[in-house]
Amino acid sequence: MSTGRVRTKKKACSSDQSPDNLPLRSSGRQVKKKPAEAADDDDEASEKKYRKCEKAGCTATCPVCFASAAERCAKNGYTSRWYHLSCGEHFCNECFDHYYRSHKDGYEKYTGWKRIWTSNGKSEPSPKAFMADQQLPYWVQCTKPDCGKWRQLTKEIQLTPQIAKTYRCGMKLNNSTKSEGSDQCSMPEDLRVAEVSDHWWYSMLILPPLLKDSVAAPFLAAYYPDCVGMSPSCTSTNRLPGESNPVKLEHLKSVPNLTVAGMNKYFQPFYQPNECGKALCVRPDVMELDELYEFPEYSRDPTMYLALRNLILALWYTNCKEALTPQKCVHHIIVRGLVRIRCVQEMERILYFMTRKGLINTGVLSVGPDQYLLPKEYHNKSVIIVGTGAAGLAAARQLHNFGIKVTVLEAKDRIGGRVWDDKTFKGVTVGRGAQIVNGCVNNPMALMCEQLGIKMHKLGEKCDLIQEGGRITDPTIDKRMDFHFNAILDVVSEWRKDKTQHQDIPLGEKIQEIYKAFVQESGIQFSELEEKVLQFHLSNLEYACGSNLSQVSARSWDHNEFFAQFAGDHTLLTVGYSTVIDKLAEGLDIRLNSPVQSIDYSGEEAQVTTADGTVWTTQKVLVTVPLALLQKNAIQFNPPLSEKKIKAINSLGAGVIEKIALQFPYRFWDSKIQGADFFGHVPPNSSQRGLFSVFYDMDPEGKQSILMSVVTGDAVTAIKTLDDKQVLQQCMTVLRELFKEQEVPDPVKFFVTRWSTDPWLQMAYSFVKTGGSGEAYDIIAEDIQGKIFFAGEATNRHFPQTVTGAYLSGVREASKIAAF
Repeated sequence: MSTGRVRTKKKACSSDQSPDNLPLRSSGRQVKKKPAEAADDDDEASEKKYRKCEKAGCTATCPVCFASAAERCAKNGYTSRWYHLSCGEHFCNECFDHYYRSHKDGYEKYTGWKRIWTSNGKSEPSPKAFMADQQLPYWVQCTKPDCGKWRQLTKEIQLTPQIAKTYRCGMKLNNSTKSEGSDQCSMPEDLRVAEVSDHWWYSMLILPPLLKDSVAAPFLAAYYPDCVGMSPSCTSTNRLPGESNPVKLEHLKSVPNLTVAGMNKYFQPFYQPNECGKALCVRPDVMELDELYEFPEYSRDPTMYLALRNLILALWYTNCKEALTPQKCVHHIIVRGLVRIRCVQEMERILYFMTRKGLINTGVLSVGPDQYLLPKEYHNKSVIIVGTGAAGLAAARQLHNFGIKVTVLEAKDRIGGRVWDDKTFKGVTVGRGAQIVNGCVNNPMALMCEQLGIKMHKLGEKCDLIQEGGRITDPTIDKRMDFHFNAILDVVSEWRKDKTQHQDIPLGEKIQEIYKAFVQESGIQFSELEEKVLQFHLSNLEYACGSNLSQVSARSWDHNEFFAQFAGDHTLLTVGYSTVIDKLAEGLDIRLNSPVQSIDYSGEEAQVTTADGTVWTTQKVLVTVPLALLQKNAIQFNPPLSEKKIKAINSLGAGVIEKIALQFPYRFWDSKIQGADFFGHVPPNSSQRGLFSVFYDMDPEGKQSILMSVVTGDAVTAIKTLDDKQVLQQCMTVLRELFKEQEVPDPVKFFVTRWSTDPWLQMAYSFVKTGGSGEAYDIIAEDIQGKIFFAGEATNRHFPQTVTGAYLSGVREASKIAAF
């Protein structure tokens, strides 16, 4: 390109014109003019002393160039065109040329940046993007408590988290000491700062902010950084090795879960590309529906929201043992320009939203009155919670941490509900209720174990099936019958696709029908042993449902499987769920022996009456009693519950399983089981299939001698009329059959649970009865007039039947109550 060409004057391009079509500045070559022309030029020059930004709506009447890169930078004078980044940030045409034109000094820097950006990112590496990413000055807030003013750093200063954390007005950043002279905090703040908070300012922002060195980067190495709110120019956002080709990532079928150094392997808050079906996981490049509802202004371009949300999530999972506050997040927001101020303001809103929703600042965290997790406008509520199970305590802990007044009423003389651990066995905790965590990835129980420093024992997959008589079943027979059993369930899945609730039949009946049809059509004859093994698998299904299969819906028995479930290891919580429950309850106002008899919500406030006549007045009530108590009208509601809700309550079943635990003088099973965590009992016939079908070794370390077994299906009814010693006798008969080749000692200690006869519980977990549907869980969960709320495992459609599901329902309702 000739540097000596004289170009004719052209009108400056509109703000959306391509840089390639922009006029080049004259090289300065002079053409002699007539005196009259010279006079006209003088008048024109005075008119051209300033030029407004041509971006429609920009308020900058006299823009100033922030770049100061070119020797002939316009500064605050005239330029043929101003390039708009925000209403307070522009660069002149001379500085544009300095980087964009190949003969200029800055061209090499621009093209070097462009190469890195193109290899990592997906967005256009435009000159404006370069200026925003590399040339805009940083802004930092004074950390002095009575100041808080924003200051622009000089161009050569690179902002770091340390600087952001410690900055004071006037600080000399080259040696981290304050400047001499008068109090620098008294200096006025730049007028542009005040404008940043206005909605129109953000709408005038040309490019969304892309964070540098985000804490989220290690989690998101498989994504284009600029699609998840991060700058492609940082080394920390380099994509996975071999993924520099933008097309390559598009066609990946699966990306291995990224493990971040030093982090719990069960923490996987972000989906990897093309991954799906993992509970409590978010896509880092897409806003969720509830996020769009709360922040509709980001629906057009979610980049800023995603950048901040991903950063907050990453910071939480990096250290979940302390509350994440706005102050802890601010110094991790590294982005150039005035937009950093906006990011800090928005981060606070997003952090409070995520806290309220239970995405962060959850679990067993406990905060003091001066550290409440939500602002004061949330504090003016009072809540009564009925029940101290996982749901009630989860909600109480959340609401208490938010700063809301909570009182918890419990009918029994202990907390925990269906979590009840027996710690009287030597060296081992045995759960009378729940003790296994099914699927640990992103499971809040794994989070709380991390917070408490508790290790969970991963359950192995080995489960030998032992026949009465002592023989271990050939694994090939077990696998074959497992295959046939699952094939039957697949046929059930196909059958139900076009069936309405009125066409539903019992699951047990449907399984029998399919089994008979298969035998007739295939001509296959199962052996007596194979039939017994099939009965074992059916007993396992009854264990999962909490009921005999004659009551369970064939159409909706596994309704929750249509939603993403918790993936990963199944674990035994060796210390017991009560460790978590006790920590959730710590510091809460809990009233034991206070059964609630009625809830009157006919007035402006609700009135809760307990058995001793005490009347509690409150704004909101959260009911977390078991489904069985709702079915039996244990609490009188005024006005009565709607027909719709009552119908939903009765369309679910109150499932029951019972447990037996036995402590022996020594581990007689070791040599036969060879380190497995559990073993199965092949039932001698179908009528005994739920009687002690699985035995769990309760001490993974192999020091103590304790076995636990379950009673399911029709066997639950069979043992109701027996006393504990008779149940023990039946269990010992089974064990002596399974280990017939050796002597089985009498136990030194045992217990048998009686959940079905506990007046305040009466059940283990819910299931969908024949003719019901999973929608019932949602209907039971619906609040009444914003006053009465419901939680518990039977209100969680996605995760019913589990402590995790109960806990999450409490977190869900706490969020709803706080938002009302």
